[in-house]
Amino acid sequence: MNVPPHDFLCPISMELMKDPVTISTGVSYERKNIEKWFFAYKKTTCPATMQSIKNFDITPNHTLKRLIVAWLNKEISQSSSSSSSSSSTSRPSVKHDDILSLLNTIESSPFKVSSLKKLQSIIEIGDDEIKADFIQSNGVEVLVQIVVQILSESSDFGTFRACEEALGVLQKLPFSEEEKALELLSKPESMKSMEIMLQRGSAEARLYTITIFQKMAKSNHDWNSFIQDQGIDFFKSLLELVSDEICTKASSCALEVLIEILGASKKSRLRAIEAGAVCVLIELLPDSSRSKCERTLLLLKLLCECAEGRQALVEHGMGIAAISKKMLHLSSTVTKIVVKILLLICSFHPTDRVLEEMVVCGSVKKLLALLHIDGRSSTKDKTIKIFKLHGNSWRRYPCFPSELKEYLALLNSTE
Repeated sequence: MNVPPHDFLCPISMELMKDPVTISTGVSYERKNIEKWFFAYKKTTCPATMQSIKNFDITPNHTLKRLIVAWLNKEISQSSSSSSSSSSTSRPSVKHDDILSLLNTIESSPFKVSSLKKLQSIIEIGDDEIKADFIQSNGVEVLVQIVVQILSESSDFGTFRACEEALGVLQKLPFSEEEKALELLSKPESMKSMEIMLQRGSAEARLYTITIFQKMAKSNHDWNSFIQDQGIDFFKSLLELVSDEICTKASSCALEVLIEILGASKKSRLRAIEAGAVCVLIELLPDSSRSKCERTLLLLKLLCECAEGRQALVEHGMGIAAISKKMLHLSSTVTKIVVKILLLICSFHPTDRVLEEMVVCGSVKKLLALLHIDGRSSTKDKTIKIFKLHGNSWRRYPCFPSELKEYLALLNSTE
């Protein structure tokens, strides 16, 4: 099936709409996505234009729905006929001169958005040869120049929209240490422009931007100087995306970017903690899928390697309870990470309140269950270490099994 027309995609999820509705700004969205945006997240802006909204009425867009259905039926019909005739599957070829002509139009015209949309379609359906031709034709330079124009004091809404579309093209390109795209987008003015887009862009533009950041992170980009310049605002923008339950792709990309950044630098972890990362991540845990839970806990483990991170976790009302609930529940990876976090807490922050909370919320009970697992493992060794540290405190509780009191006494005698 061909790529759907841009207007058929929900600006929030970037998926083909099934039940399109229109809001007061005139923009159409998938009903469930815009309802969640307004009524679950309590947002008062249009996701696509970021205009402030006072009228939250939602009107079914029957005309758009009929057009989408007609397009789908046509695609299905063409797909059926193509199975019997290979000639029908051929796409219009894109020549080098076509790309040059389009780039010249983008550079010379003040109205760039429509040409950039056309370029994005070409890159999206094009093969590696077309993308390589585009890069060799200085296409990346043209697009990056558009992106950094939003830093100009004279930039307007048209400039902002052109920047969004340029990022839409750039996120389709390959990134590696040798690629021109990575080199140009790593420059301070490019990074600053993309941070602005992450904060103020439409839902679609934020997805484009975080996709680019994800590719940069996987290409071993050095974030230290950028994070030092931008402060905690960058992390606040990433954490907002992590919490996005509508566009799961953007949320997943933001988690990957955070893992790469925090895994490489302790200073970055301190900035993230200052931005409220521990609180955000803890509140994500209850409704997270297994994959998202594993990555969220990995981030919490990295943050808990700092004293400030451990302090933030134990001071959160549901911190210990939230991580403990996932232990022995989702996967061995989850259990392994939770035990590491609990060991950090028990080693460096073992207040009476924390130790009592571990009993009340079931942490100790689950740690006891790990002791019954046959065989030797690093997770079991960490569990034994936790009980060696604080087993005597927990033995005083009447709910603590009597046979394990004897076991702990044996452990302490072997020290």
